[in-house]
Amino acid sequence: MTVQFPELAAIRLGFGLSPVLPPPADPAAVLADVAATAAAAPSLTTAQAQQMHLHFREIDKKARDAGTPDSPEAKEVRRTMVDRRAMFSRLRMADCATAQVGFGERLVQFWSDHFTVNPQGPGVAPMVVAFVEEAIRPNINGSFLDLLTAAETHPAMLLYLDQTQSVGDRSPFARKAKKPKQVGLNENLAREMMELHTLGVGAGYTQQDVRQLANLLTGLGYVPDDPDQRYFPRRAQPGAETVLGQTFGGGRRDGIDAIHQMFAVLANRPETAKFVARKLAVHFVADEPDDALVSDLAAAWGKNGDLPAVYAVLVSHPQLAQHFRGKVRQPFDYIASGLRALGMDRQSILGLPDQQSRRWFNRAMALMGQPFMNPSGPDGWKEAAEAWINPQLLAQRIDWAMSAPRILLPELPDPRNFMQAALGGTESELLARAVPRAESIRDGLGVVLASNDFNRR
Repeated sequence: MTVQFPELAAIRLGFGLSPVLPPPADPAAVLADVAATAAAAPSLTTAQAQQMHLHFREIDKKARDAGTPDSPEAKEVRRTMVDRRAMFSRLRMADCATAQVGFGERLVQFWSDHFTVNPQGPGVAPMVVAFVEEAIRPNINGSFLDLLTAAETHPAMLLYLDQTQSVGDRSPFARKAKKPKQVGLNENLAREMMELHTLGVGAGYTQQDVRQLANLLTGLGYVPDDPDQRYFPRRAQPGAETVLGQTFGGGRRDGIDAIHQMFAVLANRPETAKFVARKLAVHFVADEPDDALVSDLAAAWGKNGDLPAVYAVLVSHPQLAQHFRGKVRQPFDYIASGLRALGMDRQSILGLPDQQSRRWFNRAMALMGQPFMNPSGPDGWKEAAEAWINPQLLAQRIDWAMSAPRILLPELPDPRNFMQAALGGTESELLARAVPRAESIRDGLGVVLASNDFNRR
């Protein structure tokens, strides 16, 4: 099948086709979308998330100290947090389903998953949204170094990987601790930074490198009551550390500057270029991408990780067409693409009642295997098709396909027109024959949304 660039780009790089939004005409339009997405105002700032965190923590502590954890005030705050999670899912769905092109929002999703955060605790969920909006979004079209620095130093990451608990064992803080055995080094951030965020597994670093990096990172932290401060010298391990053969810091601690120097080293390693290039190829092209594609993407990495240059290679690469429908849409992408194909506008999505939002977005995603904002580990969501398509999970997609459109739309479109709008003539002969034979409009739409053609990009 020969697929024209506009349809190819919309389906493979964005959230699919729409009856009300034209597909991108050329690669320049796709790349311009990334810049526009990065420049969009955040829907929630880190400062706002911190205020929510503090407010909830205060109410929760007050209720527990009073022995009334289920007081009406505490219940109301918890209910508010649940409602906000539903609101956040509507916002992300609206951003993605109604994006002009969609490649920028796909990259927001990709990088948010690459730098997975999922901190647990009273009132911290908004911090995850702020992480996406202020650490990821503004940096998707710059350098990998800037993106890495913003992600690794954001409160959501520091809380998630327990960096806030990491203390150098020879630091002033540890020496004066009342319970020395309860303070010490935590290697989580250092390990995930090397293993999942930059170099990748098997890149030749050692446990000693991880431990030295963890010592270098001591001092980096987050305290909700002092949100503007990210570095605490009294918690830092004194002296120099050697990581990957290079020495950082010295007799007098260089503080956050030495940590930033380490970020630059990691961003410029060839192992990082290859590791990130392969992740992009896996996410956008094929579960098992050709080595040539990975090499082409890595070759564009340049100094500090020139992300726009890497995207330019990806957007124009011939393997985009060669592996058409080589990827299964993950549940979030599937629902966002469904809303886009149904022509829902931003106001209609944002105006959905919380109950409907929870049922058709949050609950539906959870049943399809991808609970919103709740990955099971720091390695994020799986990419392989078998992680998302099995009889049980596919049944949930079919249920959404058959039920959601008649709830979400005031009037259903003709299934033949819907198939053309959603797939742009790329549908298989089998689907093209099945849709006109559907017994009802509802069934016709469901056949398209549940089809292999729609579930894959």
